[in-house]
Amino acid sequence: MSTPGAAPTLAAERTHLAWRRTAIGLTGGGVAAAHLLQEYLGAAAWSLAATALVVALALTAVSHRRHVADGALPPGGRLVAASALGVVVIGIAAVAFVVLRGR
Repeated sequence: MSTPGAAPTLAAERTHLAWRRTAIGLTGGGVAAAHLLQEYLGAAAWSLAATALVVALALTAVSHRRHVADGALPPGGRLVAASALGVVVIGIAAVAFVVLRGR
């Protein structure tokens, strides 16, 4: 809540766009990781992409709802944890790919 006479900021919009950018990165990273790991994990690698897509859709939906309906509140709680976990899983998949590919 801003005080009277304070200049308005674009912090809420930046936060909303940052969460969208995170969702896009999570989706792209999941698809890339699944594509690269398909040789080693088979069709099961695409479950990684599906999980990333579900988390990204939830992130986008909650971010949009909070930005538009609830007065520009940033996403938080379980959604942040799920997003972080998704990024960690994709990172682990990337490291696994580099290690397996190096042999």
